[in-house]
Amino acid sequence: MITALLLFWPALAALLVLLIKGEGAKKVAFIATLVEFAIALFATVNFVPDATTQFAIDVPWVERAGIGFSIGMDGISLLMVLLTTFLVPLIVLSSFKHDYKNPHVFYALVLFMQTGLIGVFVAMDAFLFYFFWEVALIPIYFIAAIWGGARRIPVTFKFFVYTIFGSLFMLAAFVYLYFQTAGTELAAHSSNVNAFYQLTMDSATQSWIFWFLFLAFAIKMPVFPFHTWQPDTYTESPTQATMLLAGIMLKMGIYGVIRWLLPVVPLGVSQWADTVLVLSIIGIIYGSVIAIRQHDLKRLIAYSSIAHVGLISAGIFTLNEQGLQGGMIQMLSHGINVVGLFFIIDIIFRRTNTREISNLGGITQTTPALSIVFLILLMGSIALPLTNGFIGEFLLLSGVFQYNYIFGAVAGMTIILAAVYMLRMFQGVMFGTKSEATEGFADLTFHEKAVLIPLVIMVFWIGLFPNTFLSISEPAVGQLLSIINR
Repeated sequence: MITALLLFWPALAALLVLLIKGEGAKKVAFIATLVEFAIALFATVNFVPDATTQFAIDVPWVERAGIGFSIGMDGISLLMVLLTTFLVPLIVLSSFKHDYKNPHVFYALVLFMQTGLIGVFVAMDAFLFYFFWEVALIPIYFIAAIWGGARRIPVTFKFFVYTIFGSLFMLAAFVYLYFQTAGTELAAHSSNVNAFYQLTMDSATQSWIFWFLFLAFAIKMPVFPFHTWQPDTYTESPTQATMLLAGIMLKMGIYGVIRWLLPVVPLGVSQWADTVLVLSIIGIIYGSVIAIRQHDLKRLIAYSSIAHVGLISAGIFTLNEQGLQGGMIQMLSHGINVVGLFFIIDIIFRRTNTREISNLGGITQTTPALSIVFLILLMGSIALPLTNGFIGEFLLLSGVFQYNYIFGAVAGMTIILAAVYMLRMFQGVMFGTKSEATEGFADLTFHEKAVLIPLVIMVFWIGLFPNTFLSISEPAVGQLLSIINR
């Protein structure tokens, strides 16, 4: 019942928001997202930290075909649900100072997207997973295309085509896997995730299925060289859409790898793991180097996201506990840090009407609160000890070193490169002499602090007490590894 409530509440709230005209829409949307977060916290309190799927609902959807409306949460799912329900209220709150045309449509789309995101993380049926995968795409497409920047139409179209292209490969793989499952008295086959886990296929078959699934997930993450849609989309989309894309939506791809790729085609994974690790490490270096060369704040963070995702991808394909657990905690950390950084960039842009580093400077002279918060989120992003990023990167690099010390040494350059582009950005924006654009720059308002303070709290909570979250996913990760190594 809890899982169903988590899934359907945002959709019901979206329908209500559509009926509300004017500024009231944003307030109702914000309250609805807080209710959703409260439901997720209730689920967490009642969650038993073991490897079982809890709060499950499994009813026939297409009964004769063996397709069911099967939803539930294990520790891996729960962490992603917590991330989604924690960030969406802050993303909605961050939009309050924006005057979006037709706000009731904007906030309804955000809520519909939350339904799609939750659906992806709780679906235990392949076709249900695919359904919500596409549901999550539609609202963000319209948000970016309607409220984005000057180049929003071609950029959003490219993003949509990329994602649909990958999704078709995933659907083809799911259809094939479905027909490989054993029949029962009630249905010819099954699309339940456990039925997929029990399949035994030869190495050649698993190899092509691996690439069909990996292509869909790699585009969404995105992993080099499937990343080309990302920088322009992040830059041209309205800030709240960028937050949704970077903070939550890219986690759909990583989650898909963990849930639907690694345990379903383990022979294919072992055959191609080195290739993926090389691509991921190239992405770390490439994303970092390009980020160093950026002058637009939003594009800089976009390329930094490619580097961070590259490390997460490398870690989870090591197929060891450190890598997978590091991937889980780093998904939380990256979502928190990147949402905070994009909001700070939005604050700077609204006050100065520029995102060019060369046009900024001296902001720290009059903004002690902004300076401290900005620095904390930045330090979390470059994995300073006692912050959230340190825990994830330590576990990820430990997993990669355990897999291959050469890969680990190269991937470890992310720490140095991240410090270069992040500190360069902070120095150019916050220090030096004031520019014409930053004269009279005001410090954080109460509303802005309300968005940023919860993020700062989580930076230190995860950094100081990581077992709060690692203990939730550990049993499910252990079971996943046992399925992969069977």
